[in-house]
Amino acid sequence: MIDVPAAGGGRRIVVIGAGGHAKVVIECLRFAGWDVIGCTDADPTPRTCAGAPVIGSDAMLAEVRGQGVEHAFCALGSNAVRERVGQSLIDQGFAVPAVRGPGANLSSSARIGAGTILMPGSTINVESMIGALVIINTNASVDHDGMIGRAAHIGPGSALAGEVWVGARSFIATGSSVIPRIRIGDDVVIGAGSVVIRDLPDRVVAFGNPARVHRSLD
Repeated sequence: MIDVPAAGGGRRIVVIGAGGHAKVVIECLRFAGWDVIGCTDADPTPRTCAGAPVIGSDAMLAEVRGQGVEHAFCALGSNAVRERVGQSLIDQGFAVPAVRGPGANLSSSARIGAGTILMPGSTINVESMIGALVIINTNASVDHDGMIGRAAHIGPGSALAGEVWVGARSFIATGSSVIPRIRIGDDVVIGAGSVVIRDLPDRVVAFGNPARVHRSLD
């Protein structure tokens, strides 16, 4: 049995995950007016994450939901795991909000999906579409008419030019650049500092300047 605190100044929400990524998520949630009641984690050892208590494993979520906490946010770095757990939260009846951190810039014509987070200093430009459960990390940018697939992750400081499409669960690591009108497939990993100047198929690892495919994930 856990004691879920009554609602404070904001709406109550539980965070799944208690690692480094979760710390930034929690700060973004608080900035956006959410009342973070705690975190669940695979390691249920009592501790805090950015001041939020770890209340136990994910097995506690049904109890949390039963105590009237209607919102949850998946703060797990693995794209595939975040997609699976995020869908599980929806199936359990939680509402999964999109979150905008401090200094994040979102065009009025852009759209972001449920469970997506725009980290501090990130930019989503005009008529871009960001899927559900996506991470747009610190100072990353998606220029006009971008399309980012479900549970993808655009790493810190990465810059996507106009009309770039990124497939589901793909990861573009820190400081990478993508030139206009590039198509990146599903489940692609692009190494840090890469420059992508040609389309990439599904399930490959690519890196370098220019980025080249080095192996398949099949």
